[in-house]
Amino acid sequence: MGLCIGRVSWISLTWYFLQPTPPPKTPNRIFFPPKASVASFVPHRNGSGSYTRQNRPSESQSTLSIPEPNRRSIDESESLRAPFHSGSSSHSVELRKSKSSFFSRLRSYSSKGNLHESDGQSSEPTHPSLREPAPPLPTPPFISFTSSHSNGSYLSLPSIKTTLGRKDKGKKHSSRTLSPPARTDSIGPDHQIDLDLNNMDGIIKKDAHPLPSSPSSGASDYGSVVLPSLPSPPEFSNPFSSSNVQRQKSAHYHSHRVSPKTPIPPTTYTNGSNGNGHRRTTSSSSSGAKSRPTWVPPQSWEVAQEEGEALDSPGDSSADEGVFNTPKSRTAPATTERFPQSSSLPPPLPSKGKRARQKSSQNTSVFKIRIYRSNGSSHHAKVPYNSSVAELNQSLHETVAKGGERAEQHKLYLDEGGRERLLNANELPANIVLKKFQQYGYEAQDGIEVLGGDDFPFLFKFCYKSQLLGPPEEDLNPDNFDFIDLTGRSLRTIPVLLHQNAESIISLKLSRNPMLEIPLDFIQSCSTLRELRLSNMAMQKVPASVRHSTTLHRLDLSSNRIRNLEDAYLDDILNLMSLFVQNNKLESLPWYFGRLRYLHTLNISNNKFTIFPKVVTEMKNLRDLDISFNQISELPEEIGQLECLERLLLVGNQVTRFPNECSLLVSLRVLDCRRNMLSDLTIVLMLPAIQTISADHNAIPALELSIGPHLTTLDVSYNDITKLSLIPGPIGRSPYSLTSLDLSYAKLSSLDDIALGTLTSLRTLKLDHNAFRVIPDTLGDLSWLETLSCSDNQLDFLPSTIGRLQKLEVLDAHHNNLTELPRTLWNCASLTKINVTSNCLGSWHNPPDSNDLEVNGGSGGGGVVEPHMGRKGSSASTLSVPGLPPLVHSLEKLYLGENNLTDDVLHPLMIFKELRVLNLSFNQIQDLPPTFFRNMVHLEELYLSGNKLTSIPTEDLPKLHRLSTLYLNGNRLQTLPQELGKVKDLTILDVGSNLLRYNINNWEFDWNWNFNKKLKYLNLSGNKRLQIKSEPQRVGNGSHRMSRDVSMLSRQTKLAGFRELASLRVLGLMDVTITTTGSDATVDIPDETDMRRVRTSLSTVNGMAYGIADSLGGNEVLNVLDLVHEFPCRPGESNKAIFAMFGRYRPPKGLLPNTNPNKLAKFLHDNFINAFMNQMHTLKTDRGETVRDALRRTFLKLNHSLFHYLNTLKRKNSQASATAGSSWHHYDPALQRTGASAVVVYFVDKTMYVANLGHSMAVVSRHGVATCLSRKHDPYDRAETDHIRHAAGWVSSAGLINDEVPVSRSFGHFNLIPVVNPRPDVFVWNLNELDEFVIIANRGLWDYIPYQTAVDIARTAASTDPMIAAQKLRDFAISYGADGSIMIMVVMVSDIFKGLRSRQPTQDALHLPDYRSKKKNDIPIKDGLRLGPEVEPPTGHLALVFTDIRNSTHLWEVNPGMPTAMRLHNSLLRRYLRVCGGYEVKTEGDAFMVSFPNALSAVWWCLTVQQKLLEESWPLEISECEDGKDVFDEQGRLIATGLCVRMGIHSGMPVCEPDPITQRMDYFGSMVNRSARVNSAAAGGQIMITADILREIHAKVLETDAESEYSKFQPQMAIDGIRAIGVVAIPVGEVKLKGFEFTEQLSAIYPKGLEARHHLLKDGSSNSTGSASKVPFSVPQTEELGILCLRLEALSGGRIFKSLPARKGSIQSINLEDQEDDESSNLFIADPSLLLPPMHTESSDKEITIVLDSLSIRIENAIAGLAERFCPPTMNKVEFMSALLQAEDEEGLDSRTLEYISSLLQKMS
Repeated sequence: MGLCIGRVSWISLTWYFLQPTPPPKTPNRIFFPPKASVASFVPHRNGSGSYTRQNRPSESQSTLSIPEPNRRSIDESESLRAPFHSGSSSHSVELRKSKSSFFSRLRSYSSKGNLHESDGQSSEPTHPSLREPAPPLPTPPFISFTSSHSNGSYLSLPSIKTTLGRKDKGKKHSSRTLSPPARTDSIGPDHQIDLDLNNMDGIIKKDAHPLPSSPSSGASDYGSVVLPSLPSPPEFSNPFSSSNVQRQKSAHYHSHRVSPKTPIPPTTYTNGSNGNGHRRTTSSSSSGAKSRPTWVPPQSWEVAQEEGEALDSPGDSSADEGVFNTPKSRTAPATTERFPQSSSLPPPLPSKGKRARQKSSQNTSVFKIRIYRSNGSSHHAKVPYNSSVAELNQSLHETVAKGGERAEQHKLYLDEGGRERLLNANELPANIVLKKFQQYGYEAQDGIEVLGGDDFPFLFKFCYKSQLLGPPEEDLNPDNFDFIDLTGRSLRTIPVLLHQNAESIISLKLSRNPMLEIPLDFIQSCSTLRELRLSNMAMQKVPASVRHSTTLHRLDLSSNRIRNLEDAYLDDILNLMSLFVQNNKLESLPWYFGRLRYLHTLNISNNKFTIFPKVVTEMKNLRDLDISFNQISELPEEIGQLECLERLLLVGNQVTRFPNECSLLVSLRVLDCRRNMLSDLTIVLMLPAIQTISADHNAIPALELSIGPHLTTLDVSYNDITKLSLIPGPIGRSPYSLTSLDLSYAKLSSLDDIALGTLTSLRTLKLDHNAFRVIPDTLGDLSWLETLSCSDNQLDFLPSTIGRLQKLEVLDAHHNNLTELPRTLWNCASLTKINVTSNCLGSWHNPPDSNDLEVNGGSGGGGVVEPHMGRKGSSASTLSVPGLPPLVHSLEKLYLGENNLTDDVLHPLMIFKELRVLNLSFNQIQDLPPTFFRNMVHLEELYLSGNKLTSIPTEDLPKLHRLSTLYLNGNRLQTLPQELGKVKDLTILDVGSNLLRYNINNWEFDWNWNFNKKLKYLNLSGNKRLQIKSEPQRVGNGSHRMSRDVSMLSRQTKLAGFRELASLRVLGLMDVTITTTGSDATVDIPDETDMRRVRTSLSTVNGMAYGIADSLGGNEVLNVLDLVHEFPCRPGESNKAIFAMFGRYRPPKGLLPNTNPNKLAKFLHDNFINAFMNQMHTLKTDRGETVRDALRRTFLKLNHSLFHYLNTLKRKNSQASATAGSSWHHYDPALQRTGASAVVVYFVDKTMYVANLGHSMAVVSRHGVATCLSRKHDPYDRAETDHIRHAAGWVSSAGLINDEVPVSRSFGHFNLIPVVNPRPDVFVWNLNELDEFVIIANRGLWDYIPYQTAVDIARTAASTDPMIAAQKLRDFAISYGADGSIMIMVVMVSDIFKGLRSRQPTQDALHLPDYRSKKKNDIPIKDGLRLGPEVEPPTGHLALVFTDIRNSTHLWEVNPGMPTAMRLHNSLLRRYLRVCGGYEVKTEGDAFMVSFPNALSAVWWCLTVQQKLLEESWPLEISECEDGKDVFDEQGRLIATGLCVRMGIHSGMPVCEPDPITQRMDYFGSMVNRSARVNSAAAGGQIMITADILREIHAKVLETDAESEYSKFQPQMAIDGIRAIGVVAIPVGEVKLKGFEFTEQLSAIYPKGLEARHHLLKDGSSNSTGSASKVPFSVPQTEELGILCLRLEALSGGRIFKSLPARKGSIQSINLEDQEDDESSNLFIADPSLLLPPMHTESSDKEITIVLDSLSIRIENAIAGLAERFCPPTMNKVEFMSALLQAEDEEGLDSRTLEYISSLLQKMS
């Protein structure tokens, strides 16, 4: 019987008395009429049934209770719902057509054969309702159901008046008195209908608490056969009588696929187990009565619940993590409520939703919400914060539906990113709106109450529509039903066609259908189903029907809200092989996972595991395990049991170590442990099958390469590795199989030559971003090496053995200190790319054999090769010259930018005939040889920027048919040759920042851009002399000097304009004068579109000069747009300006071919200013709102407008397609899935606001020190990862959000909102006189050049012209590897303090930055050329500074991190010497002696160094020792870390004499000695000064004292620098200096904020033993050493030691059965704590030292015993060598190993 909880459903009651439909003839298929639909006659789900079952603790379903004595056992997974389905039987159609009343329908049907009682001859089972004669219909008042907002709906006895759930057609809703007919008719000859409520055995439960079932709850009801066990005689009491509220008992069951004809023995749960861990057993009647099967309809026949049935269990939104105060489960706990015996039903229990509502009742805000209807119209509702969905539905019934016939059939739905779900009755719509907007980026003060009235469909969308009319089913006419994909169809039910073809389905994808029910009968019909995908279904529980798909091999439950899998019982799926449950809320795995014997792939990443689930270790056949992005800190010892594991991913956890048992992972091939806290890889490196290890971004201090036999790829980049060593493997394993080794971004200062030479199989070696000064000569032994990358080190030279690398293809050594390349490089026959940009190269060696080449002794200097410089020579003759070195024929890309190359060294480069790319930018080249391009016929890209060129050779230009990119910016060109127009394939041309002058009438001799029709990028900006004049008339006759084609072109084209360049994407005309004379004179400047950027403005805004440089890179279209806007201001108002850029580094993937990807950037560019001004006008400053709020709201509002703009394009495209079929309004739906990064810099006088999204950022230079004013929104960032997980997103192992985009904040990406949102990070920076410029750039710069390096590069040119600085940064980014769209802006903020910049007049010569060559006696310093020249040695009155490192002697003795720390220390001190104007006199060990021309420069340098030492990234060994540990003051501020440096400053007039050896100035005399003693008086971290220095500080910095005679010589820059840092002086008093008779008045100074050092830091002299310099040896490390000792001792006795597991209390509890059975077992199992000296966490250093001494003796004895046991006492070398030779023939020992062994034998003899 199907009784609808909450009210009577007449159709449901009628249906109960109709005959059941016979089961289908074919047992594997269920047929359904194709056109019937439940929506046509059933408005709501019927959630009740005849009998009940006891649910599991977390299941939910609607039930009706019966008294305990009458309870029957029911199959576990079967349903109790009303037997409805869309047209599943013939009488459902008849029901739809009938218009008669309930009782007339009772009279119209008679009994069928399958309902009569069995006579013993029929094989048909008897329906249980026909066992006893039916009593007459009762005359008491009829039943009604009432609902409450509790965890259940309660049955009650209402008044005669009841509201029908469904009315007759054509009648309105009303309440009326019902009088059931007094006459009762029988419906068959053999039985009567029993409607006596007091005798309806098993039909009604009095205390039912029906719970809604949904796919997200995992608790659904299914059609089933109920096998009751009734007492004799049967008893039934009226469930509405108060006396019948009695105790209940759980009834469990096991489910089967059944039909009305299927007799199944009764089963129920007991305390026993059926062998599968499920407590199931057979049940029998207590009275011995015969059990009779009861037919219950299949689950697929069920109907929807009515609103009254909606419970207190709201569904989650897409981001319910800590968001809703309402319950986070769609279903209440599944246990049936039990109430004590009472006279009436108890009140409903309070739910989380009610508690939350009471808690939030203080919020009286009213939210405006837009609600859509099914016809597309919308309605605005004002909803109080505490109003529920039920209340809103009632209001909508009255206001929107206006009490119509089907008003109550309308419900409120929520659409979240295309996933639609029905809202539960107790959810709070206003709370949903609030949390959604907060996740989007809005804050409470932004007026969220009214924002909901706007249209935010990409964020959320409320829909009020009929639940009868679901989305129309799309036609499903597949060729076959093997693979069905219904992803994102908003399905509610399984399509009928799939029911009919269920047995054919192999793969079924139902993802992104959150309202979809998966009925049991359908799942059971899918007899060949192998793959089922249910991702993004908003499920909190696994649907109970899933476990009945026993044929599944692959199950995808990812991206849901599943909190546990306890009730899923996936072990019922015996053949399950792959399980994906990533991006859920799992904290543990159920016990039965160990039974998934065939499971080989398990993905549990992006969950909430804090402890590794040990049940995983019981899955013996597991091969692929992904536990990435959890919070796991430790791997269990049992992980060694996974002997079949081949792939292990644990990215983004907090694992600190691999347990020793990991050595048992004998099948592991791939290990990805990136971004953890690992410190040692030794165990996993030696695994026998390991092939690939990725361990970047960990905490590895030292790397011991104990390489396994099959390890090919090892990535340990981004670790603080200070030591690299190689542990040799067994004899015969050489050469090692390692082919790729990445040691980049570490702290290595040297490489072991033996270790490097042993890795003979290496093909890729990356050593970037370390501190190497030399690479060992054993590099030449790596004969298979193909790629060598050693950029950003301190290399002075490359080893000459590099010429032996015949397979080397790529050599990248940019950003080093190379002064020359080895001559042997010419012999590299496979080398295709050389990148030595940013070095100190001043020469290029001639080829090794220059006798076969012509030598021009006149111009090239001694021995410089210049092949065939005569005019009659040809490239063919040059290429045929015998004896050319191999490099000539292989080299294709040569990058030599930013070196000291001059004209004299260009001749050897002219013989490279295969060059495709040549970069000579920013050198000292003034003139190119006339035949420079003769042999470069394959040249495609040529970079000559930043030189001093006045012309380019023209003779061979027309031969460069492949040349497409030419950069000539930053030279001294006045004209360009006309021959350049003959380079037909030229697409990129940059001639900005030159001295170009152009006469339009001289087109016969000078180049004109219109001759290069394929130009896409043309930059003429910065040519302040260039004037483009109009041409009113032009004579059309050609010249004999011009070709016919060019002459014809000149007559047809307006040479002064640019409109003929149809492919042009970027046109730069900044600072170019455009004049027109005459009435008909015009200059055709093309319009700016979303595919073209045209710049014609001046390069000054608000008095600040700025420059822009960009590049299309390898992209064919424009991807980034810049924005510069100066706000008009009235006198007295603040100057305001905006600099911004919008776009992408690379074009998005997946767009149609004709789609322009720049539409997003163009819209943002065009609308940002107006949007920002609107937000500024609405700021409420009286409430504390600032510019930061305006910027944030602007980004959010602009993204909202962008969405509607794209929708407008979509509508226009539809209209255009419908009318003209034109593609002009082409719209690609994929545009909404694309995004754009942005950075905006807003200037208000001397305040700068920076807002950014993505990887576009701004960096300010404050006197040469880079400070990033933006945040890189990297998904790997911990804060961003938390935000992503909070918004129900996830991060893949590749660092992509939802495996799609690499940024966590961006414009666009509407399919990922709010996981990817447009909320910017906003920074505020107050400018001062020390600020120089701001670099604004996209990731094309920041991904390849560090912030400080970018500032150093820009400083070399920014003071002269920021345009050149921007171009230089762009060119360097290209040289460093950037190949996408680059956009760079350099803004001179220093001009704010200098007044309006004096721009160079047009007639003045352009002053380009000069590059100073390095002097012989210059101290080598990285980036020395960029930091400016070293000051001349000061003489006369000067200041001396001595520095020293505290406890450096002991650190050198015992700390392995000291070499790397020392290099960091030296680099830092030398760098800021250049910045502050100091002169390095000499160094002695770790002590520096430096001089300054004035006192305050010395003070500035000392304060800066002390401050920067805190920011240095010290090696782990230094940070962990007592001398280098972090020290905090009382306020928790860091005041010391790493190396602690003391300093002393004194001024005077020393004796100055140059050192005869070093040729550097040295100082002598008493003043020098006094300065040294002042430094000795300082403690670590202190700056000790004398009275003269303190006087200058008081006079010039603090301005509290009178000036001295030297005060006027103190530079203002030093004064401003000291003030910016802040200085605190603490008097020390008179101190007696060693060796001096009189005392000295001393004071200690500190940077502001570090003055607490004066009391917290102690002098290091007390550390006489050096114990504070050692790395502390902890108790856990000592215990590990003890375990090693026990293992060695056991081995010496021929046994294997195994620790007693922690869970075993004692040795006596060990189960040794396995050992006893195995006679050959030599295991020794014991508790280590009983065999080792006692240790505890409170052990002192002395106690640990005693233990270590004891262990060391025991280890020595054990090793001696092993040697005695296994090593023979004597050895015959002759026999040994013969055995080796025999092994060479039989086992294939290589010759290298034999040579090594032979050398050892020779040493022994």
